[in-house]
Amino acid sequence: MHCTNCGKEVDPKAVICPSCGVQLNQNAPIVNGEGKDWLTTLLLCLFVGPLGVHRFYTGHTVIGIIQLVTAGGCGIWTLIDLIQIITGSFRDANGNELVKKN
Repeated sequence: MHCTNCGKEVDPKAVICPSCGVQLNQNAPIVNGEGKDWLTTLLLCLFVGPLGVHRFYTGHTVIGIIQLVTAGGCGIWTLIDLIQIITGSFRDANGNELVKKN
């Protein structure tokens, strides 16, 4: 089975692509309960996004390291992440949606 986002081969039982962090099966159950805080992720992306800190916070360590080394893909990757966070399509490493806490 291949990831629809990055094209890398993944375990057929995998819920999340280990390479890019995208949820592989939208109908798969979300694991590990509650996701990370939406506002914290948004603020980290806004202020230190090119360093990948929001990726580390949400458990996407490999992508965080890549963003740290490439300065967030010269800001483009950070902008895409920011849009995903604002629109609610960004997920943590476990596939959980970000939670807007009161």
